[in-house]
Amino acid sequence: MMEQRAFGASGLVVPAVGMGTWQSLDVHGERDEADRHAVVHAAMEAGTTLFDTSPMYGESERVLAGALGGRREGVLVADKVWTPSAAEGREQVRRALAWYGGRVDIYQIHNLVVWREHLPMLEELRAAGSVAVVGATHYAHSAFDALMEVMRTGRIQMIQVPYNAADRLVECEILPLAQDLGLGVLVMEPLGSGALVRRAPPARDLAPLAEFGVTTWAQALLKWILSDPRVHCVIPATRRLERVAENAAAGTPPWFDADTREYVARLASR
Repeated sequence: MMEQRAFGASGLVVPAVGMGTWQSLDVHGERDEADRHAVVHAAMEAGTTLFDTSPMYGESERVLAGALGGRREGVLVADKVWTPSAAEGREQVRRALAWYGGRVDIYQIHNLVVWREHLPMLEELRAAGSVAVVGATHYAHSAFDALMEVMRTGRIQMIQVPYNAADRLVECEILPLAQDLGLGVLVMEPLGSGALVRRAPPARDLAPLAEFGVTTWAQALLKWILSDPRVHCVIPATRRLERVAENAAAGTPPWFDADTREYVARLASR
């Protein structure tokens, strides 16, 4: 069974493996949308209960809402506000709340865009009960100082950052600070936007990982991240039904020890 992880004073419990929607759910038309609905349903059957989206992701918010349908109560939705306009930010929130039954579980400021303007709005939504957790995201290493500034305000409860076996910069300051502050950590780009998976090592190199329940390179990469106790959830994206259960299985213990994590990191660097 996939591990569930609670964080901080928020009391929110998240699955170890969630699902991202960047590009994967950005479709339009009955046939393509039905195909993506099937992927979301398969993820839910595999134990995935957190789905991350954004207005930056084209049709993904709307398609996710359609896929959840009457099963909305069984999942956590992590959405984002992404605009330099405070007025448009309010409109983005209005649309999202309408799509997701009046509640967005995790509302994030995407890439810190005018975060000082958006943060009071999200705090009001949290006080009203429409949002459980307020967060902030950024993909760029150059923005980590700004992200830590927001973290130290005490006004957010979760961050979303890139982290994988080939991109470990968050280990230096971001993850230690998140741990000190009791913040939740969502991990984007766990497979290096697909680049790491495409450089899979030979099967013989994966053999030592079998005792950890790992059968594929993608599972090794996801479990590598989740073996860091400061991480709460990874959010790989996929369009393929056969990948959904594979990804979810990586959220089940046992976790890698330090030596095994270094072994996987060496494989990823080849």
